[in-house]
Amino acid sequence: MLSKASVIYFRFAKIILTMNTEKRKLINSIIVPTAIVLIIWLIKLGEIIFNINLGFLGIYPLKAEGLWGIICSPLLHSDLNHLYANTIPLFVLSAALFYFYEEIALKIFIYIYLTTDVWVWIIARAAWHIGASGLIYGLFSFIFVSGILRKHNRLMALSMFVIFLYGGLIWGIFPNNFQQEISWESHLMGLIAGLIFAFYFKDEGPQKVEYQWVEDENEDDDYYMQPYVEEEEEKNKEVN
Repeated sequence: MLSKASVIYFRFAKIILTMNTEKRKLINSIIVPTAIVLIIWLIKLGEIIFNINLGFLGIYPLKAEGLWGIICSPLLHSDLNHLYANTIPLFVLSAALFYFYEEIALKIFIYIYLTTDVWVWIIARAAWHIGASGLIYGLFSFIFVSGILRKHNRLMALSMFVIFLYGGLIWGIFPNNFQQEISWESHLMGLIAGLIFAFYFKDEGPQKVEYQWVEDENEDDDYYMQPYVEEEEEKNKEVN
């Protein structure tokens, strides 16, 4: 038998171990988002310092010179306002992806990143398309839909949190005659990419915990009624 002090020690050790695991998971979840955000800010600062414009590395649909944009486009922004508007949602959604979908997060991130930009190169209007907004829409769509599909309490709560924060993004997938400089095509392609990958990978990564009740094979169906049966038999004997 373990002493009371031993029980308290093991419980405390378990709590510390759990805290360390969560802390490590949290730190790991912000490595890629921090790196991406750092890169896009360094690129923009480089453009400002050296007075250059790297917009020519964006996506130009159906043009060979626009193929570089499939890789470079999400890292480029037209100005600081554009960059700032994308920084926070990109970091928050990426961190959520890597924290809650740890096992599959990296490939989901890469697939959404590349698929969105390939589709933009194929179908978007003739113009230079730059910015991380397509990626943001993809992450938003994946996290929201995936949480619903998996019926996992924490992931469904995350879905609701995401829709609360960024639900207004949905209006960005429609053409806007008053803001023609906005690439609504990137938004739409990102949204569709995230939706498709949410369905495709619904059986991978975190899943709803299914509880199973194990019955004792030797247990009689009338086990719980036995005391009452015996009591009735005793009464009958007394009467007789």
